[in-house]
Amino acid sequence: MSELDHPPLTDAVRDALRDVRDPGERDDLLFLERWELCPEPGLAAARRATQLRRANPALAAAIRAAGERA
Repeated sequence: MSELDHPPLTDAVRDALRDVRDPGERDDLLFLERWELCPEPGLAAARRATQLRRANPALAAAIRAAGERA
């Protein structure tokens, strides 16, 4: 079971996960969501978040917008 085995917090990630079948991709999207809502310290986490943002800029923006509304 994944360390990120929890439900998504935002509609944007919930929608994105509908088509995801790969557990690694699911973990990446859940990590990105958590990072955008509450960044964690550490160079490795920051680098991973940066790479995921580059690969999913619209999703990252939608997560940030959801966090600002909350």
